[in-house]
Amino acid sequence: MNVTKKQAQKLVEACKLNDRGAQEALYKYYYADMMQVCQTYLAEEELAREAFNTGFLTVFESIQKFDPERGEPGAWIRKIMIHASIDLYRAELKFGNAGDDAPEPEIEFIPPPVLGKLYFEDILRHIRTLPYATQTVFILSVLDGFSHREIGEQLNISEGTSRWHLSEAKKQLRRLLENKPAAAELMERGEGK
Repeated sequence: MNVTKKQAQKLVEACKLNDRGAQEALYKYYYADMMQVCQTYLAEEELAREAFNTGFLTVFESIQKFDPERGEPGAWIRKIMIHASIDLYRAELKFGNAGDDAPEPEIEFIPPPVLGKLYFEDILRHIRTLPYATQTVFILSVLDGFSHREIGEQLNISEGTSRWHLSEAKKQLRRLLENKPAAAELMERGEGK
């Protein structure tokens, strides 16, 4: 379904009037992108689908609050999907804390040439090996651009704990990405030079 930003705005306005056809069109238009957002936070397909559907229910229930002057529908829906995914995960498992007295994190750096050789799916596969709390903080910070204050509020952890999880994620990912078998796998696929 190919819809312009202006048409997406019109769909939102029609959804505000409870137009079922517009709701279906909006759902279909954002399905692929928003499902990917949910899958980024939830590895299990069933949970991602549940978060997606819960998120869209929230979208339709609160569509009256959407203000086109404050942004695009896609960004607003994305934020709802992120919150739905995290809320669902919380409902499924307890979120682990590193503690408020977590040590100050070391700054880790992953060399750009290493990152440039990986596909998003490869990186996501490595991110999924991290403990859930650590991967969630990493995704919120690096992929979605949330501040540590915002992450702390969303996950009910301190800013220091958020910083610790981000540092730990970078440290573990660096080890995974610099791992020789991973580099050999890239060479086999013809991507390493």
